[in-house]
Amino acid sequence: MAKLVPQEHPALHTIAEEITPEEFENGVVAKLIKDMKAALLTYNVEGFVAVAIAAPQIGVSKRVFLVSDQSDREEDRLPDIVAINPRIVKASKKSMEVGEGCLSVPEHYGVVERAKNVTLRALDEHGNEFERGAGGLLAQIFQHECDHLDGTLFIDRAEKVWHKDEISKETPTEAE
Repeated sequence: MAKLVPQEHPALHTIAEEITPEEFENGVVAKLIKDMKAALLTYNVEGFVAVAIAAPQIGVSKRVFLVSDQSDREEDRLPDIVAINPRIVKASKKSMEVGEGCLSVPEHYGVVERAKNVTLRALDEHGNEFERGAGGLLAQIFQHECDHLDGTLFIDRAEKVWHKDEISKETPTEAE
């Protein structure tokens, strides 16, 4: 089973490669998505659950991420999304400072400036192109995951980073 790689892993610090048409046909994409979903399910740190993962986080330097909200909040659960070779094609000029955490940087949280709204263009798990607009948390996730595919961790962008033991109960955080 695929596991989350440590923060120092080279796949987390390099630009990931695009998925090729052959990788859809030969089962590489399907196996990668299955492995990523399994790794996502393993994350549960003191009540925080994961909502997204990028292929580099399991040591695979490919341009794939998925959103799969593991929370119990039925009413505001994020949609399940597989994004292959994703690109943010539009970002709002308005930005927001948001709390972020990451599966790859356990027990640390920070404040990152992100565009309030973005439009993502990608392929789904079957190779069909789609475009999806997002605001708020989903826009933040799209940007965070695309950063992973470009070898950037949230701590590289964060204005300040805290260890979980330093955080007061009022500091906003979102696990990836």
